[in-house]
Parts: sequence; structure tokens; C-alpha cells
Amino acid sequence: MKKTQRKEIQEKTLAELLAASRNWRQEIFNLRLQQASAQLEKPARLRTLRRDIARIETRISQLRKKAA
Repeated sequence: MKKTQRKEIQEKTLAELLAASRNWRQEIFNLRLQQASAQLEKPARLRTLRRDIARIETRISQLRKKAA
């Protein structure tokens, strides 16, 4: 993930982060289906998506602690 993308995560609101997380989880689901049917072209995309989701979830927890 590029530094600019990390900054974008820091600047997003909680609702935007939740939507992004939901979209990326759906994409992971679709990639796993492709992997199961041996049609996955870029297996490294799964790893990057998992890490991106972890970054988003970390930011979400930071925002929730800050709000509490």
C-alpha cells in the first residue's frame, strides 16, 4: 500500500471506512471463489486485501476509542 493510500485511510470517516471494509471483504469472497475454481490470476491480491482490511479495522477501532 502506498503512503498516499495510508493517508487516505487516516482521513476517511467511520462510515466511509465501514463501507470500504465491506467492499473489500466482498472482493476477497469473490477472489476465493475464483481460487477454488482455479481461475485466480493474481493470488497476491488476496494478501494485499487482507492487509488493507486490517489497516482499516485498526483505524476503525482507533476512531471508536477516540469517540468513547
